[in-house]
Amino acid sequence: MSRILIVEDDRKIAQLESDYLESNGYETKIIEDGKKALSELKTNHYDLILLDLMLPGISGEEVLAQIRKQGNTPVIVLTAKDGLDEKIGLLTSGADDYITKPYNPTILLLRIQNIFKRMEISKEDMNYDGIIVNPKKGILEKDGKTLELTKNEMIIFSFLLSNRGKIVTRDDLMTDLWNNNEFINDNALTVNISRLRSKLQDFGLENKIETRKGQGYKLL
Repeated sequence: MSRILIVEDDRKIAQLESDYLESNGYETKIIEDGKKALSELKTNHYDLILLDLMLPGISGEEVLAQIRKQGNTPVIVLTAKDGLDEKIGLLTSGADDYITKPYNPTILLLRIQNIFKRMEISKEDMNYDGIIVNPKKGILEKDGKTLELTKNEMIIFSFLLSNRGKIVTRDDLMTDLWNNNEFINDNALTVNISRLRSKLQDFGLENKIETRKGQGYKLL
């Protein structure tokens, strides 16, 4: 059973979240203070954290920063802030996702399920035309040869592979990178795609990423 830590100073909201998640098969614990949450995470393991930004004593942003120094536990931020700059700031600071208040609890559940689904996929080796793709190690292997990819290159390649034969938009790729704690702008995405193509070509995989003008990319 996956364990979720709810960091929320409004006890009524926290209890509603806890009851709903537990009714859907999760184990939860509520902590109303950011400092206590950080202390809890040093001694106990959780599979995911729901983090409110408006906390007493220490802000949710600071809690998020400290969580990222401790490890890579997925964090969904619950926030009343709805501006684009605030959202980008949260994602670049290490949030895996955010939900703007007020929200439907079903949306919260779906976001949690999506994160756990991505985590399971990222743990598994994949196969691409006889090549072993190991996202955890960041490598491709075939016939004793190894190709190392950067974190961003592996995220991009894995996403294309999981959607092989389909057109993936640039927005889809950048959203997936954000969901993996990697902020990347449009120009940086172009550079990463170019470098990935070059590495694949050197590995004997020439012209495998097709550009569809005005649409996106497709892995052949």
